[in-house]
Amino acid sequence: MATSSITKNFIISGEDQVEMFANAIEESYQESLHRPPAPDMKITYLDSAEEIKKFMEKRKRTNA
Repeated sequence: MATSSITKNFIISGEDQVEMFANAIEESYQESLHRPPAPDMKITYLDSAEEIKKFMEKRKRTNA
């Protein structure tokens, strides 16, 4: 869970609630360790109409 999604204040009181909150944070962290990494992105600059045509032809073949 992204921290920016927490928009309200909340109060944790009592040993059980503190334990549950700490466990939830730990579980979220452990899940994040097993996510596949984001793919590397490659940027290609197309400078001419011919390069754009070639790129679009390759895209059509790949997505067909």
